[in-house]
Amino acid sequence: MSETAATTTAERLIDAAEALFATHGIEGVSLREINRAAGARNASALQYHFGGRDGLLRAVLAKHHNAVEARRHAMLDAYEADGRADLRALAGALVRPNAAMLADGDGGPAYLQIMADLMNRPRPVIDPAALDDPASSVYRWRSLVAGLLDNDATRLHRRFVAMRFAAVELARRARSAPHTDDRLFVSHLVDLVAGLLAAPLSDETRRLDAERAVAVGSDRNTLSDVHAAGG
Repeated sequence: MSETAATTTAERLIDAAEALFATHGIEGVSLREINRAAGARNASALQYHFGGRDGLLRAVLAKHHNAVEARRHAMLDAYEADGRADLRALAGALVRPNAAMLADGDGGPAYLQIMADLMNRPRPVIDPAALDDPASSVYRWRSLVAGLLDNDATRLHRRFVAMRFAAVELARRARSAPHTDDRLFVSHLVDLVAGLLAAPLSDETRRLDAERAVAVGSDRNTLSDVHAAGG
């Protein structure tokens, strides 16, 4: 098999998986269906190129990852250069890099739907880099937002809730893409994310949080395995 043919087959598999994962869910389609949709003549083509479903999913996400990362880093660079604390600007840095995929004709809307699938699970699938790698734009975003939030809100995983909300809303919009103009939708979503991040904790929530802390002991950082992953 020539290098050109191998590359072409791999790209067709990625495109087929991207479309099928978005439509049916990541676990809702068989590897055989992806091979068939990609027009792969060899039944083992997917295993050959990607090793299985997880490897193929990583390749689908990688197709768009660098563009999203570059846009978010650029927005965070501008935010830091401005030197003013601005929660809406940070909400924009979360939303707008992914929202640009709504107009991407090479699978961008499908990518948004797949990301929402991963984020909106009982146990969300989160890139470890978002939590542990300072080179990640999400790690950088989380660090900047933490300085503007109430400590209790941070501990109650407000940032992860904002990330999941944005992902789900973008996926909802992506399902009916393309649109003539996404600007109003995106601006309103930035408003909503900023409001979510800034929402004050009620006395009731603080009281219940304190009661839970007593019940579970000294570890106040584990509402659940789900939220603990994305604080």
